[in-house]
Amino acid sequence: MTDYGIHLREKQKVKNYYGVLEKQFRKYFQLAERMQGNTGHVLMGLLERRLDNIVYRLGFGASRPQSRQWVAHGHIQVNGQRVDIPSYLVRQGDVITVKNRPKSKGAIKGVIDEGLRDVPEFLYRDNAEIPKGIVMRLPTAEDVTMPVNSALIVELCSK
Repeated sequence: MTDYGIHLREKQKVKNYYGVLEKQFRKYFQLAERMQGNTGHVLMGLLERRLDNIVYRLGFGASRPQSRQWVAHGHIQVNGQRVDIPSYLVRQGDVITVKNRPKSKGAIKGVIDEGLRDVPEFLYRDNAEIPKGIVMRLPTAEDVTMPVNSALIVELCSK
């Protein structure tokens, strides 16, 4: 495999993992370039902050696509406001709750009861009658669960 192929494989792996398209990925990369710190680590942190990913990591969805659907269909609230944009970037201190409707609570409660996924350190989940999660701190590249070499992605996208 060529160097280009290795770099491209890393980028495609990340895009598929988070379910973002090329145009969205480019925007995240440009935003990461403008921010302080290692561009690769900042990029991975931005992707981890997506609302659909946070909903998945809290265990409200069985998969990232299902979590994206929960968000898009309006079952999720951030700080008491309905947010139906899966790419919404959460901030530290945000409270993510399930909408107080029987249909919303029942569906998500079923997913939580099926298999309690370990919640990462940067999140807190409360399994009350209305499930909710709190973003304790912003996620970093170390919080990413998949093995990825972000330096290869930065090399490829910087050309």
